[in-house]
Amino acid sequence: MKATTSFFFITLVLLFVIFISHAPSVNSQTDSCSSTPSINGISFDITNFQCSSVWDSHGFILRYKQTKTQVWSFVLSAPDNNGYIAIGFSRQGLMVGSSAIVGWGGSNRGIKQYYLGGQDSSLVDPDQGNLVVVSDTSSVTTQSSRIYMAFQLNTTQPESKLLYAVGPQGRLPSSPDFRLVQHDTMVSTTINYLSGDQGKNSQPYSRLRRGHGVLNMLGWGVLMPIGVIVARYFKQFDPIWFYAHTSIQSGGFIFGLAGVICGLVLKDRIKADVPIHKSLGIVVLVLGGLQVKAFLARPDKASKVRKYWNWYHHGLGRVMIALAVANVFYGIHLGNAGNEWNAGFGVVLALLCIAAIVLEFRKWARK
Repeated sequence: MKATTSFFFITLVLLFVIFISHAPSVNSQTDSCSSTPSINGISFDITNFQCSSVWDSHGFILRYKQTKTQVWSFVLSAPDNNGYIAIGFSRQGLMVGSSAIVGWGGSNRGIKQYYLGGQDSSLVDPDQGNLVVVSDTSSVTTQSSRIYMAFQLNTTQPESKLLYAVGPQGRLPSSPDFRLVQHDTMVSTTINYLSGDQGKNSQPYSRLRRGHGVLNMLGWGVLMPIGVIVARYFKQFDPIWFYAHTSIQSGGFIFGLAGVICGLVLKDRIKADVPIHKSLGIVVLVLGGLQVKAFLARPDKASKVRKYWNWYHHGLGRVMIALAVANVFYGIHLGNAGNEWNAGFGVVLALLCIAAIVLEFRKWARK
């Protein structure tokens, strides 16, 4: 019993850590479209540029203007978090097949065009792409805890579907190959160059993506923990607790199974390269299947092996839930679903943890 209780509280702590680590962060570095900053190192005048806050949650601001007949000038600014920033120009709003301008600060600051040939780093080629960059106009500078990336394109009209990305901290492109590591997060938008209005692009198979996320979140991340709470704290209501526990866990398994199937279909359709997410999902599904098998093969209460079955059933269930919760957060990150999903799921987990802690103290008090 002590081992089970300790494992239970370790699981609660892990859930809180996951929630806190995925909580939305606030950037202290600021820039504003209400004024034109004085930026050193830019080779062209940025006075009277159109300005748009293109990615509020990450502090991205884009300034642009058609400065000549076939020349468009851009300045992208973002908080300097010791990672690269990128702006991609896409015909369909997709990363693969687009061309991007990537900049980074630090002692080896730089700016390059990349062709995004695929999701793997080996398919992202430096000094390649469909953008005609005006020579000797590209620059990167940092000031006031922000990074400013300036460049000019030789084009009649830039693509209106723009991608923005942030690279992981401390992993900057470097010589000799200047390869990019996978971004931490990205967003796909559409901009109206005349008005400055912009909005997010809907992702392909958005309903399938949403179904995959919601089903797994509800099944593995919400119903399963509720079923554990019912089994641990409501046994005084025998046999109602047992039927409630099995019904909730069965529902969670069915929802989770449907979510995994949606994920496999989605992976096949968008050719996603997500081996860790897929592997964790399969492990969670296998553990869930073992729980179903354990339920069907449970020994009688009077059996000598019942206590070992209890250890197996309880321990395996908690491991499954911990892995499932971590994989849900990881899936939110991979899908660039945004802080709203992280916060929403985190709040639900926090409420379940608080309820479990209160019920645990009540259980101890009754003893």
